Amino acid sequence: MKNVQQFMMLCVLICLTAFAYGQSRTVTGLVTSSLDGEPIAEASVRLKGAITVVSTDATGRYSIEVPENSSLVLIFTHEDHDPKELVIGGRTVVNAELVHSVRFNQYGRRVNRTPLTAEERDGILIFESADQDYKMWFDLRVQADGAAFFGDTWNDIGNGVAMRRVRVAFKAELTDKWEAEFDMDFADALADLKDAFLIYRASPRLDIKAGNFKERFSMEQNTSSRWLTFMERPAALRTIAPSRHLGLQFHYHRPYFVGVGGLHFQDVGDYEAVQNRKDNNAGLGINEGYSLTGKLTFIPFWHEIDRGLHFGVAGSYRTPKTHDSAINSVRFDSRSNSNINRKKYLDTDRMLYTDNYQVYNFEVAGNYKGFRFATEYIMANVNRDVNPATGMDLDSEQFSGFYIMGSYLLFGGTQLYNNYQGEYTQPINGKPWGDVEIALRYDYSDFNNKNGSDDPADWGVMGGSGEGFTFAINYYAPKNVKLQVNYGYLNFDRYANQRGRLVTGLDQNGNPTRNPFLIDPAQSDREPGERFHWIGVRFQVAF
Repeated sequence: MKNVQQFMMLCVLICLTAFAYGQSRTVTGLVTSSLDGEPIAEASVRLKGAITVVSTDATGRYSIEVPENSSLVLIFTHEDHDPKELVIGGRTVVNAELVHSVRFNQYGRRVNRTPLTAEERDGILIFESADQDYKMWFDLRVQADGAAFFGDTWNDIGNGVAMRRVRVAFKAELTDKWEAEFDMDFADALADLKDAFLIYRASPRLDIKAGNFKERFSMEQNTSSRWLTFMERPAALRTIAPSRHLGLQFHYHRPYFVGVGGLHFQDVGDYEAVQNRKDNNAGLGINEGYSLTGKLTFIPFWHEIDRGLHFGVAGSYRTPKTHDSAINSVRFDSRSNSNINRKKYLDTDRMLYTDNYQVYNFEVAGNYKGFRFATEYIMANVNRDVNPATGMDLDSEQFSGFYIMGSYLLFGGTQLYNNYQGEYTQPINGKPWGDVEIALRYDYSDFNNKNGSDDPADWGVMGGSGEGFTFAINYYAPKNVKLQVNYGYLNFDRYANQRGRLVTGLDQNGNPTRNPFLIDPAQSDREPGERFHWIGVRFQVAF
């Protein structure tokens, strides 16, 4: 009997519940906009979890049948407003004010809106959409250098400190097809444009880049300054290898192969270059120079993250640009391996009446876990026209240089290679606190053109030659911070005199001379040319 009573009570409860849910009531209301308080027509109203939707009329009013259940929720949506949810409760009138979501740009045109999430990724602030179609991040970099110089030199060298780089860059992936970058440097109390370009990804393997950027030529020259193993690049590469120019570049990429070709024009970097270009255009009306640059890179073992090989060959056909004050000229000059020493020992001066010149580069590199090596050989051939003053043909000039280096991460880190760029990048630290790298490099530059003759009368441009030994210790923090210490020794010949501005020996009367052809080695215990040691430090933060 007791079980029968319990069963009857359960049936009654089920019936009452069904009856309650079977009951309905009409809910009405007014939907307005937060922008001006005006009614919103064609706004959608539906019960959460239900399929049926009603719309507001021209006066912003709606009417909807809902079950007799106070826990239900109404959802209001409109294309120009943010969605809104309101609990009905026991009400029969539910008004809703929707937040206006339309935005306009500075030209009065309506724009689409995409919410972005902000997060820090290894010290870099990144804004990204949920579908990853849009991403924007900052690339800020500060490098503070200091250096001291030692040795019995012919010319005094000042110790000092300086801001080597103060970079502010904005980078964005606008869609899955478009990417852009804008990069300025504020070191030396000047605003200097570095990168400003747009990339179109025509296919998964082909990119097209237009704007101002580095020509793809030398691995070391193209490596970002934040990941350089040594404080400065080798002297010959810094001056012979092309850097940033306006241009259009095609980049074809496979995991084991990279082919790049580009057409390049002016240097639009510092103020002096810009003014020279404008003055030459206005005063002389001559065409700007151009360059055709290409590079092929082969990458065996591309599928291995902790080991690999890199082989590269590059070439560039170049005509003189008009960003130099002297037209139809080219000049190769370079400072020592520390930027604190501002003397340009190697300097060909302006080679006038230049018709064109070619530059070639060959490079080999490899890595295995924490070890890495690299070497590059670069050469330039400058073709000159007739000297109008004498009517005689001018000989071609040849210059070259190379370096070889090796480095090792001491605490289990891994050297990391970027297949897409064809260069080495941020290493993987071996410890939670970071890693320490030691490195050694030898580089040699020859800006003397003796034309294969022992007779100085047959020689061409004598811009000097020199060699450098550099030892580096680098500390890589877990993120953002990198500390560098470099020790170096530099040895320049008697012709490395900064266009006749530096003393490199004594003449036959024992007097200091800037003319290398008048030097008498017997007048001094020191060999002609500059030799000195230096030690430098760099504090870098990138965020």
